[in-house]
Amino acid sequence: MTDLPSAEELYQALLDKDSQYEGVFIVGVRTTGIFCRPTCTARKPKFENVEFFDSTKEALANGYRACKVCRPMKSFQEAPDWLVPLLKKVEENPDRKWKDYALQELGFSPSRVRRYFKKTHGLTFQAYLRMSRINGAFLKIKEGQTVTRSAFEQGYESLSGFSETFKNLTGFSPGMEGQVVTINRIPTPLGPMMIGVTNEGLCLLEFTDRKMLETQLTVLKKRMKTEMVTGKHPMIDRVAEQLDEYFGGKRKIFDIPLVVPGTEFQQRVWDALNKIPYGVTRSYKQQADIVGDVKAVRAVARANGENRISIIIPCHRIIGSDGSIVGYGGGIQRKQWLLKHEFENG
Repeated sequence: MTDLPSAEELYQALLDKDSQYEGVFIVGVRTTGIFCRPTCTARKPKFENVEFFDSTKEALANGYRACKVCRPMKSFQEAPDWLVPLLKKVEENPDRKWKDYALQELGFSPSRVRRYFKKTHGLTFQAYLRMSRINGAFLKIKEGQTVTRSAFEQGYESLSGFSETFKNLTGFSPGMEGQVVTINRIPTPLGPMMIGVTNEGLCLLEFTDRKMLETQLTVLKKRMKTEMVTGKHPMIDRVAEQLDEYFGGKRKIFDIPLVVPGTEFQQRVWDALNKIPYGVTRSYKQQADIVGDVKAVRAVARANGENRISIIIPCHRIIGSDGSIVGYGGGIQRKQWLLKHEFENG
């Protein structure tokens, strides 16, 4: 955003459908969760309901899905002829998981598709599909689809209004056994993160482009026997404030209550992770020894990867026995940044 023209200039270009701004910015519409190209012919949103990005990748990372009117995932001069049939099928069924064998059955080369998406949009085809599905699920939760029947039976016209009202009155989401999980997105210097909290504490903190995020959401919902709603919560504000202090070099220890449902072994691994001091690293082997089974290196590594609370439960402080920086769900570059940040501020 720092290299883009002013928001007022970009908004005027959107109103004018100015083709000179194609490739300069992408616009996200908060009320619909959709992102568009500057020349989109759909009805224009109000200025206060838009935000601007310099790429489709950034728009996806911030929770938006591609518009079906202007098709921003295509290049301005249209996608190459060989790719058009696949893009059409993706638009018809955006929630489908397209495996390589499915692409091959349709006559597409998976490597060729990956190269095109990487070159044109800065991310792979599978990364685009994954982020699109997550954003779609996030939008459905926001719309309150989990409580549709109850809302209609009670005469509510707004599903999200029903969910929020019920939560405010009772602290629970309709039809669930435990507390509601309130989810949202928060910005950080390393990219947006998805956060989930209950009245008891933090249960989810992951980068929005993490491959395991879909799985983590499913596992969390199952283990906590709960539903999810989007919205504001004091715990989200508290976590965001402490993360700001951490990234600013002003905080080394987090004071956040954690909700971490898992197996007994996972609990031991996560507890051991949480006791690694700021700026200190350990190997997987050392961590296995602390957990109580020096032979369980692979199991420890797997439990590290299943950690749902990045940074605060510092799995980034685990490195290879030879000192190499390996095995981080949020990406090796982020792990390198975090370790360097803590070394410089330790």
